[in-house]
Amino acid sequence: MRVLVTGGAGFIGSNLVDRLLSDGHEVDVVDDLSSGKAENLAAAQTSDHFRLHVLDILDPELPSLMAERQPEVVCHLAAQISVRKSVADPVHDARVNVQGTTSVLAAAREARTRKVVFASSVAVYGRPAAIPVPGDAPTDPRSPYAAAKLSGETYLSAFRALHGIEYTTLVLSNVYGPRQSPEGEAGVVAIFTDALLNGTPTVVYGDGSQTRDYIFVDDVVDAFARACGQEGDGRRFNLGTGIQTTDRRLHSLIADAAGAPDKPGFAPPRLGDLPAMAVDPAHAHEGLGWQPRVDLAAGLKITVDWAAGHRHK
Repeated sequence: MRVLVTGGAGFIGSNLVDRLLSDGHEVDVVDDLSSGKAENLAAAQTSDHFRLHVLDILDPELPSLMAERQPEVVCHLAAQISVRKSVADPVHDARVNVQGTTSVLAAAREARTRKVVFASSVAVYGRPAAIPVPGDAPTDPRSPYAAAKLSGETYLSAFRALHGIEYTTLVLSNVYGPRQSPEGEAGVVAIFTDALLNGTPTVVYGDGSQTRDYIFVDDVVDAFARACGQEGDGRRFNLGTGIQTTDRRLHSLIADAAGAPDKPGFAPPRLGDLPAMAVDPAHAHEGLGWQPRVDLAAGLKITVDWAAGHRHK
């Protein structure tokens, strides 16, 4: 089938592109390269089944492009991903994450796309009552970013009802792996990895007991690939391990993989950070036949080895 990936030059998107090509699909990428990198698509660019379109999802040319390419499935990953930036500039966040998603859906309708697979975030749950968060937990967005992601989910449902476009929503926990940049709104794995490989100081906020649910990018990509089929139509699934890992434990694991001293500095807790988060992926196992396969230590070793090989590129 032909799959169009928005944000396909980014960390998760480019890994997804590689998987889709290896599965034998035709792949188009729409990315304005504002945060994604063309170099992430170096392998994909060698394929005759791949095309990169340097275009913003809000560009008026998007509908005509999609009408020409006629993707059967759209994987929508393009987004403004910084919670802090969404608080500072909620209008910009809504423009990218609400209007941008609506733009993609409207273009998909014109292109007669069968299905949209949407990347949502655990931020939609706010401060959950139970951890790991079940797939049917109530949503409670507490930032413009979270509100925009939840709005995207609502638009998917509306377009399905109005126009028959199927969707699957994948709620991502803390994704890590090769190609994640340590710059900007980076994940803590990329930040710790870069610092420990380069011998620069690392900082753990609070006492190190804050927890997150870390999921390896290959496992996330596998869920997207599965959702491109008939499975999971009209449903949302949590993508995570259900396992809580403390910041302090994460630092130790990365230091071990990097062969670096496990001696972080400590700083006061950051305002608004959740003390704990993990999600229950049971519904994804039932609905997509998916489960996480890469344990944290193994995934971190792969990530650190990749980062070590790309420090001077």
